Amino acid sequence: MATNEEDGAVTAGSPEAAAAAKAGASASTGVTNVDAVELAPEGDAVVIIDQTLLPNRLEHIRLTTAEQMYDAILKLKVRGAPAIGVCAGYCYYVLARQEAQRASSYDDFASAMDAQRAYLNSSRPTAVNLSWALNRMHGVTLAHKGEAPAGIVDLLRKEAVAIHREDLAMSEEISRLGASLLNDGDGVLTHCNAGPLACLGYGTGQGPLFYAHDHGKTVHVFADETRPLLQGARLTSYELQRAGIDVTLICDNMASIVMKNGWVQACMVGCDRVAMNGDAANKIGTSGVAILAAHYGIPFYVLGPTSTIDQGCPTGDDIKIEERDPDEIKTMWYAEPKALPEVKCYNPAFDVTDHSLITAIITEKGICRPPYTESLAALFR
Repeated sequence: MATNEEDGAVTAGSPEAAAAAKAGASASTGVTNVDAVELAPEGDAVVIIDQTLLPNRLEHIRLTTAEQMYDAILKLKVRGAPAIGVCAGYCYYVLARQEAQRASSYDDFASAMDAQRAYLNSSRPTAVNLSWALNRMHGVTLAHKGEAPAGIVDLLRKEAVAIHREDLAMSEEISRLGASLLNDGDGVLTHCNAGPLACLGYGTGQGPLFYAHDHGKTVHVFADETRPLLQGARLTSYELQRAGIDVTLICDNMASIVMKNGWVQACMVGCDRVAMNGDAANKIGTSGVAILAAHYGIPFYVLGPTSTIDQGCPTGDDIKIEERDPDEIKTMWYAEPKALPEVKCYNPAFDVTDHSLITAIITEKGICRPPYTESLAALFR
């Protein structure tokens, strides 16, 4: 990656080392794919790694239109709450460049960008970082009412870059705090993917594993495959294996036996939205892992930036859960369908883990413990 000397933008095309260094954080020796989301050098496109092709092919794609951006978020070409937030910031900026050329006035520009914001935000309703980043970007537009769109576009680029840099610094601090909860030689069970691909830098849910590895701790990871889209198999095991971290891939329904065998000393997962009472939405199957961990007396940690904590969401009951295409269960990954066409499917993308099952929530501002109504609220005072 390269840094634009004028505004510090993280841009595509450089062979330089880890993106964490861009934020003033220490470069990691083990982190891979730190270029999962970048701004093209010309500023006319968002460049992402198409995560649907991993681990067999590593390809970057350019997003220049709102439709391409919506499709990339919806179809999980870019995924993971923090990475979606960074991507959304850059998407808003790229679209603002285009709308500024068409707009005849500030009002035309602001109206067009509000429509673009709403369109992109509808792609994935559960991931709060998407709306958070889009609203933050749109706030810049609204704060400069009556000004020339071209000047606002320059400010939007700076804001998008700030979101990216903050994300990198956040990732490092969450990873450092999470790693402090692990002992040398611990076994750690993961679910889904919240490493560099999903979060940039070290990551969140898997960030402590990379951080521990870089700082001389040995960890043994059991990665749930994470049905139906196999993010654990395709992405988490891929990242950990490439980083030289001991990783064993298991089917989701094997989590209980590895815990019972005494091979797991901690569970670490990311999050897509956290309610103010500590209920946490994450990839489907996460709550089942938490229930098993509670049964076996294993700490269950949720890791994510404060941007995933929704101050307007009192409890997990208020979190809208995205439902996805039944074919992800019946036909994807198979040469032939594994169920009759007329068989009904229920395919929620997320579930909500009750706060009572969570040992701690680790953010860049500190480690929050129960009661979460108090510790989470304190983050925003």
